[in-house]
Amino acid sequence: MTTALTIILIAVFAALSSFVQRVTGFGFGIVMMVMLPYIMPSYGEATALSGILAACMAIVPAIQKRRSVNLKKLLPILLTFLVLSFFSVKVLTVVDGHSLKRLFGVALILVSAYLFFFNDKVRLKPTIPVQVSLGALSGVLGGMFAMQGPPAAVYFMASSESKDEYIAATQWYFVSGNLMMTLYRWDSGFVTETVLRSALIALPAVALGLWIGTKVYSRLHNDHLKKIVYLFLAVAGLLSVVL
Repeated sequence: MTTALTIILIAVFAALSSFVQRVTGFGFGIVMMVMLPYIMPSYGEATALSGILAACMAIVPAIQKRRSVNLKKLLPILLTFLVLSFFSVKVLTVVDGHSLKRLFGVALILVSAYLFFFNDKVRLKPTIPVQVSLGALSGVLGGMFAMQGPPAAVYFMASSESKDEYIAATQWYFVSGNLMMTLYRWDSGFVTETVLRSALIALPAVALGLWIGTKVYSRLHNDHLKKIVYLFLAVAGLLSVVL
């Protein structure tokens, strides 16, 4: 693959990933990891690049919606995530996560189908056991696959009172989580010169996707946002199974 084609692919997927996350609140890593493992030197470097770009993308909506953050709903799940993701990044240095990702994909499809048809019955209260459980699952998925979004999205969508509260929680979750995982990955040798150079090239595309996604998000009703989130969970599961 030529250098020019690699740059184009990274830019296109960065813009698409940014758009998807701005509209749904998550999904940057899911979209990027469709392509990155096939063009980056290693799987670990692919997760590192995805995490850096995701953190950069989430900063803007996180700051914009900062007044809508409910810290009681955010901090326990975030702190649990930070602990588990540290160990998951270390596991990735010795274990190939591709087969595990397929099992995760099947589970994600089943969960998304249930949520899509029975979302009115889903009431996840922001209790410590709920946050610790989903934060742990998110940490494992984030550290190994750069796909920490689905468990967090399910929790924040079910516990948020408005779409702005949901976006505020998810974006602060991803900013904080991805910045910390970047440090973990740097310590594990995954943040290389290639990763940093690719991140700089992709940032304008991330900004473009963010701008377009903001325009679409402003037109969404809360109920429509829920349906879109649950449908994208199914798509994410399918991609995890087949790729």
